[in-house]
Amino acid sequence: MPDAVTRQAGPGESSPASPVDWWALFADPDFLSSPYEELKRIRELAPVHFDAVSGVYFILGHNEFRRMAMAPEMGRDTRLWTDGWNSPENRKKDPLSYELFSAFQPQMTNANPPDHRRMRDVYEKAFRQTDLEAYLPMIEAECERLLDGLPPNTPVDFMEAVANPLARSIARIAFQIPPEMEEQVAGWVAALSLIGNIMMTPQQKKDALTALHGFKAYLRDRITSGNDRPGEGFVGLALAAYADGTMDEDESLNNLVTLIAGGTAIATLLGNGMLTLLRHPAQFEKLRSNRSLLRPAIEEMLRFEPGGSFIIRVAIRDFRCGDVLIPTGSLAVGLVAATSRDPECFPDPDAFDIARQPNPHTVFGVGPHICIGKALVRMTAGAAFAALFDRFGRIELAGEPVWWTHRSDQHGLHSLPLRLGPLRLGNAK
Repeated sequence: MPDAVTRQAGPGESSPASPVDWWALFADPDFLSSPYEELKRIRELAPVHFDAVSGVYFILGHNEFRRMAMAPEMGRDTRLWTDGWNSPENRKKDPLSYELFSAFQPQMTNANPPDHRRMRDVYEKAFRQTDLEAYLPMIEAECERLLDGLPPNTPVDFMEAVANPLARSIARIAFQIPPEMEEQVAGWVAALSLIGNIMMTPQQKKDALTALHGFKAYLRDRITSGNDRPGEGFVGLALAAYADGTMDEDESLNNLVTLIAGGTAIATLLGNGMLTLLRHPAQFEKLRSNRSLLRPAIEEMLRFEPGGSFIIRVAIRDFRCGDVLIPTGSLAVGLVAATSRDPECFPDPDAFDIARQPNPHTVFGVGPHICIGKALVRMTAGAAFAALFDRFGRIELAGEPVWWTHRSDQHGLHSLPLRLGPLRLGNAK
C-alpha cells in the first residue's frame, strides 16, 4: 500500500473491483516512462475502474472524465474524501499527512464553490492572454539569453540548460523574485511538487512541510514589507485581496505558492514536446517549414505526451460516471495519459499530428477548475520553440532521454541530451 493512501471500508465496496494492481503500476518505472500501451489495455476493459484496495475510482475515458470534471456533484476539496487525509482515522494513523495537507488546503485549487470562484476572481484577469502579452518581450529576451549560452555542435542537456531555467525565470519575472532567492525558491518548489503524488513517502511529506513553512514565511514577509504595491503584479493582487478581506492570510500565501510552483508545467511541455518532435521527424520538418502550425503543434504536444498524469475530484454527492456510481465522499482520479488517447474522441490517437483539428484534449483540466495559467504556459512554449527553430538549423538527440520515475502524478524528463547546430545563416552570435 502507498503511504499516502489510507483504506477504510467505504460506500465504493458495492462497485465491481478493477482487476488492475494500480499501486504496483504507479511504482513501475517502465510504466511511468511510457504508460500509453498499458492504459490503452485497461481503458478497453472499461472507461471507469474502482480500486477495491484504496477505494479510488480511476477515469480513463475522455467523455467520462469530461462529464465528471464538469459535474457540480464532483468537487476539488479533498477534505470531503471519506477515506482520505482528513478522516478521523487518518488523523490518528498519519498525523504528518494531516498537518501537511491542512496547511496547504486553503487555496483556490483545492476549493469548492463559492470559495473557489471568490479566490480565482482575484487572479483570473491577470492570466488572460491579452494581459499576459505584456510579459512576452521579457519571455523572448530570456529565451535568447538561455540560447546564447548553448554551445553549438556539443551535447547539452536541454532540461538543465533551457527548460528548467526558463520555467524558473518566468516565476522570477512574474513574481519579482530577487536573484538571491531564486535557488531557495526552486528548492521549495521541488519539495512541494510532490504533494500531488498520492504515493508520497514520510520523508517527502516532512520535506514538503518544511518547504511550505519556509516558502510561506518568505511570502508573508513580502506581503508585510510594503515593497509590493497592492493591485500591481501577482504579489500585489494577493496583497490587495488580503487587505480588503477577499482572502485571508493562509489563502493569500498558499495561492501564491501554487502559482509560483506552477511554472514546472512549462518545463515539462518544453521537454516532452521537443522529444516528441525528434521522435517524429516528418512532423518536425513540417513544423519547421510552416511556422503557422506552431499553435496546433503545441496542443498536440500537450495531448500526445502530457506532463500531468492525475486530475482529481471528490464526490460532493453521488455521481454516475458512465456505468459506475461514484458515491459521496469518494476520490476520483482522471488519468490524463489515457483520456488524451481515447479513440472515442481522437481519431488515430497514437499518431502525432501537429495539424490535428479538432483537438479537445483536457490536459489543463476542464470546467471551473481549468488551469488558470494555461495561456502563460502556451505563450512561453511558443516563444521558446520559435527561438530554438530560428537559432538552430539542426536539433538532434545526443543520447537517451531519462524520464522521471520518482512520481506518479507527473510525466516529465529528468534529462534530454541534445546536439544543436549549425547556426542558421544570419543568426550567428
